[in-house]
Amino acid sequence: MSEHVDVLIIGAGLSGIGAGCHLETKCPSRSYAILERRQDLGGTWSLFQYPGIRSDSDMYTLGYSFSPWKDPKSIADGPSILNYVRDTAEHYGVDRKIRYGFQAKRAFWSSSESRWTVEAECVESGEVQRFSCNFIFMCTGYYNYDAGYTPDFEGVERFEGPIVHPQKWTEDIDYAGKRVVVIGSGATAVTLVPELAKQASHVTMLQRSPTYMVSAPSVDRMAKWLRKWLPLKATYEIVRWRNIVFGLGFFNFCRRRPKVAKKLLLKGIEKQLGSDYDIQTHFNPRYNPWEQRMCLVPDSDFFDSIKAGSSSVVTDEIETFTEKGLKLVSGAELPADLIVTATGLNLQFFSDLEITVDGARMDLSQAMAYKGMMFTDIPNLASAFGYTNASWTLKCDLTCEYVVRLLNHMEKKGYTQCRPHLTDSTVGEEPMLDFNSGYIQRSVHKFPNQGTKDPWRLHQNYLLDNMAIRLRQIEDPQLEFMGPDLQPEQEAAPDVA
Repeated sequence: MSEHVDVLIIGAGLSGIGAGCHLETKCPSRSYAILERRQDLGGTWSLFQYPGIRSDSDMYTLGYSFSPWKDPKSIADGPSILNYVRDTAEHYGVDRKIRYGFQAKRAFWSSSESRWTVEAECVESGEVQRFSCNFIFMCTGYYNYDAGYTPDFEGVERFEGPIVHPQKWTEDIDYAGKRVVVIGSGATAVTLVPELAKQASHVTMLQRSPTYMVSAPSVDRMAKWLRKWLPLKATYEIVRWRNIVFGLGFFNFCRRRPKVAKKLLLKGIEKQLGSDYDIQTHFNPRYNPWEQRMCLVPDSDFFDSIKAGSSSVVTDEIETFTEKGLKLVSGAELPADLIVTATGLNLQFFSDLEITVDGARMDLSQAMAYKGMMFTDIPNLASAFGYTNASWTLKCDLTCEYVVRLLNHMEKKGYTQCRPHLTDSTVGEEPMLDFNSGYIQRSVHKFPNQGTKDPWRLHQNYLLDNMAIRLRQIEDPQLEFMGPDLQPEQEAAPDVA
């Protein structure tokens, strides 16, 4: 073994750095290391390099609960977010615990030793190196870093210009003065279009179907005002909770009153583009609000580029690529010098890490998630997985708090193992992710399930999770603890607030 630690964090993105900070401050006696396959921390925010990359969540909720966001812009660009993550890692000393260039491939659990052995491949040499730990904390996100999703388009090989997926964007891609077609209507496309339009001769967003969009100022006026009177931390907490409550309320309103919500959202688009614009064709989705994630438009930049004539929206389907662009099902043709396929992500769970428990290979798609972070009959392992209807970090922060509480509880009680075990036969199964977005539906079968009852149900609700994860005690009849003698040790205490 090259190295043994108490906790091995896999992934040095937003979640992994947050996990390290929680361990540093709340589990100072526990040793830990972070495995990161790339040569930089930051995850998404160091990987994606396409023009205009930014968050589609406000930084008062995407930021860490313990590290206030200082920049005036609450809808922040990618480089600013990356600097924030780097500064936080450096401030807490987490950056010194990262082992760069190692991709975790396999993890083997031994109950007799109460220990994980992780085989990690050196990205540069291909050499396999082993690490051992007592607890694994997965912080790898939910999508494949190697390649984004691109449909099998007819005639792709005929197009004479470059075709690029935003996940593979490089600095040498030239779009100045070019005719650009962006395929897709999600957050990436809505970000790219106004940014590319600043230099391109024209940008066309080609969508098969519309997405709900809502405009918001990039600078939070309330935060700007409060900073004049209150300390930074106090301002951060107030605005954070306001945004949490507002976001959750808006989500529930959309789910419960979809017709009213849809009408209000389309009215907002009409206010931006005018009553003469064909909103029904280009901005009226086939689904109800918040059945898929909404697109945030900061400072109305997307709508402004349309009004300025530097960009446009076409709602149609692709029949085939041609030498000079795209031929659509309607018969229309779109000329293009550059085509950007903003067509989504390829999801994967645990970064395809192979997990074996006492010689038995575990199929995570058959497991059930406990509190959205641990999995049936897999010991001493947790995963940070954020919200689909709110900022990713909100749930990850709660998960990190729970993990450090669990580790401290096990140390206090002398437990060496902890695993969720489903004992309630009345708990049914549901998909872990309940959005109907294409990128989720393509891969949801690879993910664990959730249950129909607590503590197996995912609420997608920060207020409920705040009570269930942060405030309730660790001991739970659905958790099986073991001591050094490997005998189950359960107090079966009631799981109440």
